[in-house]
Amino acid sequence: MSEFLIGSHVSMKGKAMLLGSAEEAASFGENVFMVYTGAPQNTRRKPIDELNIPAGQAFMQAHNQRAVVVHAPYVVNLGNTTKPQNYGFAVEFLMAEVQRAAALGATEIVLHPGAHVGAGAPAAIAQIAKGLDEIFAGAQEPVQIALETMAGKGTEVGRTFEELAEIMAATSANDRLSVCFDTCHTSDAGYDITADLDGVLNEFDHVIGLDRLKVIHLNDSKNPQGSHKDRHTNIGFGTLGFDVLNTVAHHPQLTAVPKIMETPLIGPDRKHGVNPHGYEVAMLKHQQFNPNLAADALADKPVDEFLTR
Repeated sequence: MSEFLIGSHVSMKGKAMLLGSAEEAASFGENVFMVYTGAPQNTRRKPIDELNIPAGQAFMQAHNQRAVVVHAPYVVNLGNTTKPQNYGFAVEFLMAEVQRAAALGATEIVLHPGAHVGAGAPAAIAQIAKGLDEIFAGAQEPVQIALETMAGKGTEVGRTFEELAEIMAATSANDRLSVCFDTCHTSDAGYDITADLDGVLNEFDHVIGLDRLKVIHLNDSKNPQGSHKDRHTNIGFGTLGFDVLNTVAHHPQLTAVPKIMETPLIGPDRKHGVNPHGYEVAMLKHQQFNPNLAADALADKPVDEFLTR
């Protein structure tokens, strides 16, 4: 039986950098994790030699952590044809991001494909494909860019499997592309993963190919199917529910795919919130829902205590 790969988005900051990320993931009982290489709202990044990679990789090996995934900052938009000055910067940044990811030991960079900002999806798709070819031409490291399934808010591209397939087909470096399947986004885009998960996976397989699915963002949704809102909530407390997400997490066709949670803090606000990922990992490992997750996290109870109730 394949190893269950579960983790979350953890921080990478200060002097600890990769080591701190790996330690945070281990504290939640995770064997995979995802990071931004810097703040998600900007593109300022430290040099590779300041990312504390040797110590981080040694810790990962000692604690049986199987993979680190990089998420590109959401401010990068390859699809914007109305501001050509931004396109060149996005290509240059993502070339460097491929190099950073390779240095970290990551094989996947999750990327929001982009938004057409009024020019129409076909124009954005063509430019995204062009940009990806330029990125891969300038960065030869063995790292794939995983295009994320999007909720379809605003002018986002990638809200259907067909749009992702169009981008992939338009590139000359098709083998350097993969897909990140976000459960919240895919439901919000209109796919019925609650009632027909296998049907959705079958559709994905026919349009793109399940062999191209390399990362799963395992998130519940605050909004109903087809809402195009993109608002995550904690595992089992949204419109998808625990049973559906647990099925995704343990699906036999997805065992080799890292499942990464991007679920929110629990508490009054970001400054005073408590991280629930250890409790969510425990629920998924034991395949048992904890309806008291919020209270347990705020009370700092042992993550497995709910199993004895």
